[in-house]
Amino acid sequence: MPKPRQVSAEGFHRRLLEHVKKTVEPGDASNMIATIDNYCYTVESGMNVGDVKGKILDDLVLEANPTTVLELGTFCGYSALRIARNLPENSRFFTVEFNPEHAAVAKEIIHTAGMDDKIQMLIGASQEMIPQFKGMGVSHFDLVFVDHEKDLYKPDVILLEKEGLLKKGSVIVADNVVYPGSPDYIDYVRNNPKFENTNYMSELEYHKDVVDAIEKSIYIG
Repeated sequence: MPKPRQVSAEGFHRRLLEHVKKTVEPGDASNMIATIDNYCYTVESGMNVGDVKGKILDDLVLEANPTTVLELGTFCGYSALRIARNLPENSRFFTVEFNPEHAAVAKEIIHTAGMDDKIQMLIGASQEMIPQFKGMGVSHFDLVFVDHEKDLYKPDVILLEKEGLLKKGSVIVADNVVYPGSPDYIDYVRNNPKFENTNYMSELEYHKDVVDAIEKSIYIG
């Protein structure tokens, strides 16, 4: 498998923010997304879901039509914007980011894109945040997008189920299941009768010569 060029080098999030603040018209989420894609193709690559897999994500969000959504791994806010612009009115969307520097940049990017009212950001470890959602009035999540540390995919999905945050029909969308991969997670959902799985082969974000995929898992209980 070809190795991609360096992804999200040190300081990427700060350089990206500086660029979009100079070039994006405030309040235009679609232009923000396109500008980030262009930057990642032409200047330096970033670990966003990207435009190609992003279209798969868009379609899965529209298909699910969720009213409660959780994203694990905000990074710079790119996928949060893609998700939020496709949500129905009065939906609740939470995105969790462990790194406070990434969260600060994402907050600015989301604000510049005019999506503050659609996205609620939480800063902290996913294993600490997930048990708090019931106390926030969340009964379950219709859709969960998993795109944080790959070794956390499996334990966090198990924790979501333990906390009663998955209901029959809840959709889990996991990025990067081929590159860099999350084999423990894939083994867990594909060999678990509680999930129905579909794999969407694609390419690594901003690297057309590197294979990657998204996995959709529907919780059937």
